[in-house]
This record gives sequence, structure tokens and C-alpha cells, in this order.
Amino acid sequence: MNLQIELYKFHQESLKKTPPERAVIFSDFIEGLSEEFRNRRQLRIGDFAPDFTLKNTKGETIILSEQLKNGPVLLKFFRGYWCPYCGLELRAYQKVVNKIRALGGTILAISPQTLAASQKTIDRHDLTYALLSDNGFQTAQDYGLVFTVPDAVKQIYLQSGYVIPEHNGIEEWLLPVPATFVIDRRGYIALSYVNVDFRVRYEPEDAIAILLSLFVDH
Repeated sequence: MNLQIELYKFHQESLKKTPPERAVIFSDFIEGLSEEFRNRRQLRIGDFAPDFTLKNTKGETIILSEQLKNGPVLLKFFRGYWCPYCGLELRAYQKVVNKIRALGGTILAISPQTLAASQKTIDRHDLTYALLSDNGFQTAQDYGLVFTVPDAVKQIYLQSGYVIPEHNGIEEWLLPVPATFVIDRRGYIALSYVNVDFRVRYEPEDAIAILLSLFVDH
């Protein structure tokens, strides 16, 4: 089963338990965010990927430009361990991590969570690839992904027990739009996938195809 089918099935099951007014709020939220992002300058294929220096859950410093010396990087931005759609996505990429490594690639998954919350994510989903903590959102800002959670959505998250600032270790209600990038060894973006609809994610096998194309092209 591919990731998008899993996400769709989960969403359909969630709708059965969701009051109609909540569904409308999320629909309006996604529509508004889509309009906001249409007016932003997005990173595109061929752009140079912004470098970053972030910590992984072991406390090690990961520098993108240094990592690229070992091979291409599949870079994922996700919202947090509290997000069930992110959980499905992270597990789907875990299933193909060996294929990615066999191509000389590395998965790096970035969220605004604290390192403790990132470790909780690893433990919950049995992940073997690195999760990096972008506390303060500097890297997500550099990649053009950050937005402020609107009040109506904030109230739903609070009612669901998702106190986002606590997970992120800051006061502001900020989140990154989930995104997938493939960055070649020279530091250029070979794939840029940003979708404001958090229920839709990039298919792992398609990401692997992009990685394969790097070896064909070079």
C-alpha cells in the first residue's frame, strides 16, 4: 500500500469522528494557507539549498554541507510527533531507508520540536534515521515553510490536547508546512515538494526515483 492511500484511509476514518464544523475550519485553514503560500517565493528545482547546522537526538551537530560530501540528502520537514499524518509519513520512509542508503543517500527529518520530543518520535515509530531539532524555526524559515497557526485551528488543537508551543519549546504558535526536498551532492535542489494540505505527503518511492535520477544525470 502506498503512503497516499494510507493517508487517505486515515483521513476518511477521522472524518467519521470529526464534527462537521471542525472539518469546515480545517478546509478554510488550508484554503487560506494556500493563498498565503502562492504569494511566497518558494525554493525550486535548481536552487541552491540553504545550509543549516542542527542537533540530532544524540546531541551531535549535523551540517547539511558536510552531510552532502557523503551523498545526496532526502530532507523532510514535519510538524511533530503529535501529528498522526506525520507518523504515517515517517514510518513509510522508514520502510525504504535501506533503499535510500543503498543509493548513497541519507534521510534527515527536521521538525521544530525539542530534542526530547524528537526522541519520543523515534521511539514511537521505531525510526533509524536522524531527526533534527529546528528550535526557533530558523531552518524552516530559510526554506520558506513557517506559518502562524490561526486561532480557530489553535482552539481545536488545544481541545485535542495538542499544546504545540510546549512540544516546540517556544511561546509562539508556529508550524512548518510539511515538505520534501532532495538535495544533490553539489547542494542543488533536485526535488522541491511543499504542500499546505498536511494530509498529503510525497510518496517515498517517487523520492527514490529522484535519487536514482541523480546517478543517471551525473
